[in-house]
Formats: sequence, C-alpha cells, structure tokens
Amino acid sequence: MYLSFFGLNEKPFAITPDPRYLYMSERHAEALAHLLYGINEAGGFVQLTGEVGTGKTTIVRSLLAQTPQNAEIALILNPRMTAPEFLLTICEELGIGVPDSATGSLKDLVDILSHYLLRAHGAGKRVVLVVDEAQNLAPEVLEQVRLLTNLETNTQKLLQIILIGQPELRELLARNELRQLAQRITGRYHLCPLLGPETTAYVRHRLRVAGATNDIFTPHALAEVHRLSGGVPRVINIICDRALLGAYTQDRHRVTVSMVRRSAQEVFGRRLLPWWLPWSATAASAAVVILGAVALWRFVPWAAERHTRPAPIAAHAEQAHGASAAAAGGAVPAAGAAGVASAPAPATLAKLLAAQASRTDPDSAFAKLFALWGARYVAGTVDPCTQAQQQGLECFVQKGSLAQLRLYNRPAILMLSDDGGGSHQVVLSGLDDERARIDVDGPHAVPIAELSRYWFGDFVLLWRPEMHRAKPLSLGMRGEDVRHLRERLDRLNGIRQSEPDSEVFDAGLAQLVRQFQRTHRLAVDGVAGVQTLVVLNSATAEPHTPLLLAANVHGS
Repeated sequence: MYLSFFGLNEKPFAITPDPRYLYMSERHAEALAHLLYGINEAGGFVQLTGEVGTGKTTIVRSLLAQTPQNAEIALILNPRMTAPEFLLTICEELGIGVPDSATGSLKDLVDILSHYLLRAHGAGKRVVLVVDEAQNLAPEVLEQVRLLTNLETNTQKLLQIILIGQPELRELLARNELRQLAQRITGRYHLCPLLGPETTAYVRHRLRVAGATNDIFTPHALAEVHRLSGGVPRVINIICDRALLGAYTQDRHRVTVSMVRRSAQEVFGRRLLPWWLPWSATAASAAVVILGAVALWRFVPWAAERHTRPAPIAAHAEQAHGASAAAAGGAVPAAGAAGVASAPAPATLAKLLAAQASRTDPDSAFAKLFALWGARYVAGTVDPCTQAQQQGLECFVQKGSLAQLRLYNRPAILMLSDDGGGSHQVVLSGLDDERARIDVDGPHAVPIAELSRYWFGDFVLLWRPEMHRAKPLSLGMRGEDVRHLRERLDRLNGIRQSEPDSEVFDAGLAQLVRQFQRTHRLAVDGVAGVQTLVVLNSATAEPHTPLLLAANVHGS
C-alpha cells in the first residue's frame, strides 16, 4: 500500500526470515560465525540461544545460504516429537529410504542412520543436524540426540549437531539428568537484543535493502523505536511497518516520534507514555515534598526559637555542590557566580562529517590509506585497486563487522552514511574496545557506538601478499606461493626447518591451514583462500607495516 509513496521496491519490515535483510550487527556476525564453526568443525554440539524475535531463524537461513558444498544439512523446525519420530525425520531430511518395518524401531533407525553417515564420511562429506526451537525437545529425545554423537570413527564424529532455541534451552540443558549432553557442548552463544545505535542502523539497513534513497524515520523517531521495542528485531519490524502505514495515511514522508508511539500502542494494545513523562511526574512529586518541608520548617513552633535565619534552600544546594566539587578535587565556584562553567562537549561524529565533508571523498580516503603503506595514490587516473597492485598491494573489499576488522587487523576505509543521506569515506586507523580512531583532516577518537550508527558494514582494506597476486591455495597445488604459505605457518607455530620448505600443498600443510583457521574462527576447510591469507598476513606482519589494533587510538 505505501511502497510507491515512499519509493520502496518491497516491504522493508516483513517478519519473514529473509537472509537479504539480515543486519550483521557485531552480535549477529559472531552468532553466524559460531554456526559456521559448527558446520566446519567436527565433534560435539553448538548451542545458540536468544530471546523471541532476536533473529535466530534469520541467522539459520543465512547459514543455509553459506553451506559448504561438502556439507549436508538436516534441518528440523518443529522438534515436538517422540524419539523414533525424531530419528525418522532426520532420515527424511537427509533423503534416506526407511522401510516400513523400521519406522518404529530405535535400533533399526540408528543402524540405518549410522550406515549412511559412514558412507558420507567415506565420500568426504560432513553431515550436520540443525534443530530449531530446541527448547521444545523432550528430555528422552535430547538423550537420543546425545547418543547420536557416539556415531564416530577413530578420528572424528560422524554427525555435528547445532541446537538453536530460546533461553529456556539453557535451563533445560542445566538439568542434572542431561549433564552428559551439556558436557559435550563445544560452543555456546546467546544472542542479545540490539543496542540503541544498532537499532538505528538496523532500521536504515532494511529500508535501503528495500530501495529507500533517503532517511524516512527522523533520528528521534528511531530512538523511540528502540525504547519501545527493547531492541528486539521482530518487534522493531512490526512497529516500523505500522509507523510507515500511519505516515502514509497522513500523507507524511517522514515518520515522527508521535507516529512511532501511536503505532506501538496499536501493536501492544495499551497506552504508552512519552519517555519524559515519568521523570516529570517524579520531579513534580519531589517539588511538592520540598515545598511542604519548607512550609513545615517555617510554621512549626520550634522555628520561632531559632536565633539565626536559616539559609535559603538554594544556598544549601550551592554549598553542597561546592563541597562535593572540592571533595572530588574540582574547583569551587566563587560566591555569586551564576553556575559552574562546564568544559565544552567534544564534537560529535555527525558534526565532524558535516564540517569536513569536502575531505571525506573516496580520493582523499585512498590517499590517506595508501600513505599508511608508504604508497602513492594519484587521483583521476586508474582505479585505486589497480594502483595498489602496481605497488605490490592488494585490495580486500567486504561487508562485515568490527569483529572482522579486528581479525584482519589492518587499517581500512569505512563507507559512512550521515543523517541527511550523504556518503562519506573515512580511514579507520586504530581500534580498541571502546573507541575507534578515524582520520578526517587529522586523527579523531570516536566512540564505537557512535561510529556504528553511521557505518553499515562496507569497507575496503589494503594488504601486501607474499606474491605479486594473491590467489586461493588448496590441496595438490605447487609453487613458490605454496612455499611462502608454509613458511609463514611454520614461523607462526615456532617450527624451524633444517631444509627448504616444500612447494607442494600436501595433507600436512592442509592440516596446518585448518589449525590456523580454527584458532582464528575462520571457515575450517583447509583451503588458504583470500580471507585466510589476509588474516595470516597480519598475524605474521612484517615490521613497519600498519596494524589496526597496535595503533594508539587516543593519540594524535
């Protein structure tokens, strides 16, 4: 109904789990990494929990879209069933034929499944069981799930199991009778609701995927969306969808705070107060109490017995403020001063981008990034990545999270979008747990939460490969680039070779690659792809090459 009015191609806030709309907050990226680890790593269980509506099922859909070719997935969406029914459903999901005589026999079903898993293992395939809404599993079915992990060879488990559910799943697995299963969980992750800046980025991300070219929600409206939804993506979707419909019926192209509140009232079926109303009521109550105390002080009999007139309440407050300031080591204001002069607030990122808009274009950003590597960038000639290759560097372009940038550990250009829809390219040159250093006409330290409001995950970084051109390396390949790969992995593991390293990518090198990928939470496939090579390059960084985490974020 409102799509053409707002210039949208499709509904941006549908509650179906479409992976295209998955907003990769740092939490969602880590949750997806845990599931990918579960597919590529052998043995045990992986557990993902989260409140209703936090995006667990959407992450599962994204996981299925990234499934490796050598993996077979059995997905169970409704686990409310008996143990035989559960095993039979696994067989059906894997396309295993089951004779009618075996459908009710646990032993027969386990034998059939075991034979299939052995054949899949012999063919080099991984079989993964993903159970959604796992908090609905009956204890006897969970025990059968545990027994399935006993299907193994001498070196690895034949079936990897991923349990996804609501927080009740943690309580279920904490039962004493299920402690054997709980001890086999090798990875746990709990998906929390979005923070305020993440909610803002989430709404803008979905609108842009749907085709929006400008910000439809005002900044204050987005803050109200977060307050009323609690940061739960499903609730955010429902409120925002109603708010867009409300703005359409009023012929308004911008969604305001009042529209968001009215939409939330329709969703929750109750009246919702503005955020300031409880505070104003509390302040009014406090004022009544203070005025009553003053009146009581003036008119009770003992007030007449005082020899000195009490100082006004404002004076007491001023004295108390001065005493607390002095106790904290601060300066006490002089008598008669209008108030304490506070230090000027630091410029926000929005003000910085507005003031330096002429210095946040792609050419300026690439010139700064090239300079960090001691390279030269010439605007108006060939494209930046071609210039990088001509100087022994490679571009690595990706959409990800700050967690991934920490893993790559190289300065990067971030693509930022301001509140007015303007685009900015800035160099991220330093990063710690709370602040990021960006270079915009000089270095500036900004809070990560503020940066996340304007950054939607797009970045490009530079790195210097061993060979002139980086390419994926896999089993059976040979050459000097394979030798360089082996040298770096040996150096990282403290292995000293008495003879020149082999130039053949053999099983031993594949095992070293898998070990490195496992340690750095990459996809464990034994193939040294570009992502693995970038992480390895920074882990064994040459002296004087720029690193992201080694930089002094607060320095200038």
